[in-house]
Amino acid sequence: MAAPTPIKCDLAVVGGGLAGGLIALAVARQRPELKIVLVEQEQHFGGNHIWSFFASDIAPEHRWLTAPLVTYGWSGYDVHFPAHSRSLDNIYYTIESERLDWLLRHNLPASSLLAGRTVKAVSPRLVVLDGAQRINAGGVIDARGVADYHHLDCGWQKFTGQLMQLSEPHDLTRPIVMDATVEQYDGYRFVYVLPFGMDKVFVEDTYYSDKPDLDRRVMAQRIAAYADGKGWQVERVLREETGVLPVVMGGDLENYWASGSGRTAKAGARGAFLHPVTSYSLPDAVRNAIYISELPDYDGDRLNMLMRQRAQEHWKSGNFYRILNRMLFRASEPSERYKILERFYRLKPGLIERFYAGQSTSGDKARILSGKPPVPIGKALQAIRARKKKR
Repeated sequence: MAAPTPIKCDLAVVGGGLAGGLIALAVARQRPELKIVLVEQEQHFGGNHIWSFFASDIAPEHRWLTAPLVTYGWSGYDVHFPAHSRSLDNIYYTIESERLDWLLRHNLPASSLLAGRTVKAVSPRLVVLDGAQRINAGGVIDARGVADYHHLDCGWQKFTGQLMQLSEPHDLTRPIVMDATVEQYDGYRFVYVLPFGMDKVFVEDTYYSDKPDLDRRVMAQRIAAYADGKGWQVERVLREETGVLPVVMGGDLENYWASGSGRTAKAGARGAFLHPVTSYSLPDAVRNAIYISELPDYDGDRLNMLMRQRAQEHWKSGNFYRILNRMLFRASEPSERYKILERFYRLKPGLIERFYAGQSTSGDKARILSGKPPVPIGKALQAIRARKKKR
């Protein structure tokens, strides 16, 4: 049987999640004369996800990329801790994966979208798919998600979230980004709540834990108990998602990069483009998509060099945040971790905004570390000086 005719394109993006999808949308708009191919293993682009971000996470000149994706928005948000609650006015947005899938299908030709295809191999200019189908590209970007996290020193953020249809309207007008008044289990635990319309609410049970083990059944029970405590009568669960994300404390970026398709350019978690503390990928996904869309050409080797440089710069800029992670995971008892966030949320709104955007100033960093730490001083100093533990 003859091999399929190779597909030729200027840029092949492997992985149709958030990072890959944003690259495809940005390049399609900025460089409409080019042929793009986006490959995704599942039948739908974006997977089963709800992504949220603050308005201040995205530069004003980049908001053209995120604006069409937004499905919900609020003028502010709340946080709750045992010692205090606070309302902040930073605008908060949510994107649903279904919207990303819809936009890709309406902005790119069908010939550019390869869903339900398994990737067998990638290199800087070649993608091999199931059935011996080849994509010959000027350049390839691998955005398929995580590489080998054994090269990184990680704690874990794990969660289960449910979108609930309620029998009666709730009384929420804005999100609760952290409700840490709940009982603490398995590290720092908080509940995250998004009000979708009058009678729908998304509730996520989240943990900053030492281990990546996730018991979906137990977390679902705790979500149900939280809803019951709020007096919400749940008619049915409309969707559910689970995840385990790395909270990086250190490691070997070069070996991590090489573990995810070697010399091929990478984006998203594949290239370690995550906020070290929050594990959010959207702000960096937007920045990378805009950057790639403005490049003059997509030569595979040059793409790899440029994206590797960006990953190195991102890693260097994350040094301070990784120190905070070590303080969170190694200087505090698991049941006391919430006190670090409780203290953090007493700081000025601008500092909090820059922190989430991964753009903390030197003054912000000094302020975060100043004063008496909410952890033992000796352990805090050890955590600051610590290097990657051997596994």
